[in-house]
Amino acid sequence: MNFTSIIVGILLLAGILLLFFIGSSISLWIQALVSGAHVGLLNIIFMRFRKVPPKLIVETKIMAVKAGIEIETDDLESHYLAGGEVLRVVQALIAADKANIELKFNRAAAIDLAGRNVLEAVQMSVNPKVIETPLVAAMAKDGIQVKAVSRVTVRANIDRLVGGAGEETILARVGEGIVTTIGSAESHKNVLENPDLISKRVLEKGLDAGTAYEILSIDIADVDVGKNIGAELETDRAEADKKIAQAKAEERRAMAFAVEQEMRARVEEMRAKVVEAEAEVPMAMAEAFRKGNLGIMDYYKMKNVIADTQMRASIGKDAKEDGSQDPVS
Repeated sequence: MNFTSIIVGILLLAGILLLFFIGSSISLWIQALVSGAHVGLLNIIFMRFRKVPPKLIVETKIMAVKAGIEIETDDLESHYLAGGEVLRVVQALIAADKANIELKFNRAAAIDLAGRNVLEAVQMSVNPKVIETPLVAAMAKDGIQVKAVSRVTVRANIDRLVGGAGEETILARVGEGIVTTIGSAESHKNVLENPDLISKRVLEKGLDAGTAYEILSIDIADVDVGKNIGAELETDRAEADKKIAQAKAEERRAMAFAVEQEMRARVEEMRAKVVEAEAEVPMAMAEAFRKGNLGIMDYYKMKNVIADTQMRASIGKDAKEDGSQDPVS
């Protein structure tokens, strides 16, 4: 009795779960049937086993059918299993159809799986987007810096969304074009008077090649004068030349000081030798006296000559200080 009750309970629970499981699938099947979207009941049931949300697939297919777009249920399931945004792809297809833009499901799915927002791309094809470049500074030939900010109007190119470069490339190319145009100007005044020259020359370069966008226009939003780069460069060059000259002068002064010190050392060495030689004179004179080579009268004559020489030097020094001539001479 107890075993039979357990079996009956299990069967009853399984029946309730199966009824709920099939019941939700039946409601989705009826919803698709009355909407004109043909999705098989078994297909809806087996979607759960394939880990595909039946509600999402059925509702997106109904949305596409009501918009007049035929999409196979298997294609929607395959895109979901590949990690794509099924709802966004179907919305993009509907938006493209209403805007008379040719876009197939496979193309939209590829764009979505590539990481691009296909719905935003379609919207941008209908309503172009304006992107603003950062402040770009360049120097004209006269050495004056010119700063410019531009606004670039772009439209998404559906055919180049897969593999095409993004907004960063557009901004970089436009900035490079602005720098080139300002740098080729003879004077900064030409740029200030005709800022549209920048737009024309940048547009002529075909900057949207290889990108996911098509450039419609480039407008200069702001242009202003910056620093006098030429004057600053000349000032820096003059300052560098000054430092080089000072370094060379310091080197020459150091060499002259070294030569002077060397000469002083030599003079001191010679003086030392003279003092040393003078110290040997009394000994030589004593030796001469002993050997009879020098007499007393010769000694006195030598003393007189030395005294006379010292007197003349003293008188000449005093006369030179007084501005008078040497009275002896």
